[in-house]
Amino acid sequence: MHRYLAVLVLLTGTLRAETVLVLPFFNHSKSPALDWIGESISEAVNDSLTSEGLLALDREDRLEVYRRLSLRPGAELTHASVLKIGQTLDAASVVYGYFELLPADSGKNQSKGSLRITARIVDLKRLRQGSEFSEVGAIEDLARLEVQLSWQALAFLDPRPARNEQAFVRARPPVRLDAAESYVRGLLAQTPEQRHRFFTQAARLDEHYSQPCFQLGKAAWASKDYQVAAGWLVRVGRSDPHYLEAQFLLGLCRYYSGDFAGAEQAFQLVAASVPLNEVFNDLGSAEARRNDTAAAIANFQKALEGDNSDPDYYFNLGYTFWRSGNFAEAVTRLRATVERNPNDTEATTLLGRALKQNGPRPGESRFEGRERIKTNYEETAYRQLQAELQSKK
Repeated sequence: MHRYLAVLVLLTGTLRAETVLVLPFFNHSKSPALDWIGESISEAVNDSLTSEGLLALDREDRLEVYRRLSLRPGAELTHASVLKIGQTLDAASVVYGYFELLPADSGKNQSKGSLRITARIVDLKRLRQGSEFSEVGAIEDLARLEVQLSWQALAFLDPRPARNEQAFVRARPPVRLDAAESYVRGLLAQTPEQRHRFFTQAARLDEHYSQPCFQLGKAAWASKDYQVAAGWLVRVGRSDPHYLEAQFLLGLCRYYSGDFAGAEQAFQLVAASVPLNEVFNDLGSAEARRNDTAAAIANFQKALEGDNSDPDYYFNLGYTFWRSGNFAEAVTRLRATVERNPNDTEATTLLGRALKQNGPRPGESRFEGRERIKTNYEETAYRQLQAELQSKK
């Protein structure tokens, strides 16, 4: 279990803090071809709440509980099922609702019709049902309707007077309807090839659409196509809830492509917002590869202070001290590495060299660039912990 999750369990006995679950909106139109709209509304509201600092459960959590409860994705749920899903996921609130297609206005023949989206919020902690709220508009204006609906949900769930509705709307520019449809169909696709086709189509239809760029970048990263991944990840906008994760993956792509200055820049941006151990570790690795030894040591120490059980953090510190000729500090850290992982032959070899005060030799390539990178990214667990700690004050 990750360190942040472990602390959260000790504090609460659960893996959830004040979380929000947004379900797909039910299709009350007579056209099954519009089912994707319900998923689109859910994604849009979820993303908006997340980017505003709320802990909204992701789609994978929801799909997993559907499987556990033998519920069919896309089916309309009873009120009891909605409550059961929320309780199973330890959600504090559940946002759900439905949409219906209204006849097209005869005076606006260019429109495909109008949508009425109706939402409800259940407060599971206080066992109360919030009032309904809705948005109505042309189906072509789906993105705008989703933003307005998200604002109403946010006002109910986290009514901060300092929030500005105009700024909220400006941060979420409209997305073309066909691009939004392609993106959601990509989320619903069953194969990687289908997902790639739909996401690429969505990004091509609307070049400012951030979400498909993140999905394409993440898939390319998983395939170790670092140049392609970086090209998609740089297009992820700041208002996208995946922005920091995209920057973290971008840093990794640049690191593995040999662009250590670019990697350092990306990791610094992430570390300023979410001071995760893995981010400090990777930032230190990029700085070490740029021969900024002092900065690298400082960030490796931050990673180690955050998690003193990880042998890789000890190794990176010991390795960097060894390369800089500080053998006493190198011995301490490398010995700690071996104590935590006796099968680490590389650490054992370097420990022997440090004990003999035998530093790196010119041309000894097998001991160059040995920093250990972390590819996990635990922003959600960190934010859950922060929210729980804040609620304890």
